[in-house]
Amino acid sequence: QVPLVASGGGLVQPGGSLRLSCGAFRFTLEHYAIGWFRQAPGKERERVSCISKSGAPDYIDSVKGRFFVSRDNAEATVFLQMTNLKPEDTAVYYCAADLSSPYYDCSHSESDYVYWGQGTQVTVSS
Repeated sequence: QVPLVASGGGLVQPGGSLRLSCGAFRFTLEHYAIGWFRQAPGKERERVSCISKSGAPDYIDSVKGRFFVSRDNAEATVFLQMTNLKPEDTAVYYCAADLSSPYYDCSHSESDYVYWGQGTQVTVSS
């Protein structure tokens, strides 16, 4: 089991920002592509963003230009900077690790992510 810990969620007003962190303990993060997923109440979990082993980012259309994913392999941490947050961004956010994707790619398929962290709640409300 690869331990991943997501943190940084909270309550923020529309237009505000949050930075989520995905920490990995006792394993080499650089061997994995990392995905960020979210699940809103009553909805299916969806992929939000991912970052390849090489550091190439990918985003769903609804967060492009607002969310920015980055990684610090030395610190074994992946970040999701979220700006201009909207009420529809409210969800539990999860990070997950994928070992199988090529170096310059990250998977869009949830089933490729084999290690998951616990979620962190993000609430966007005035």
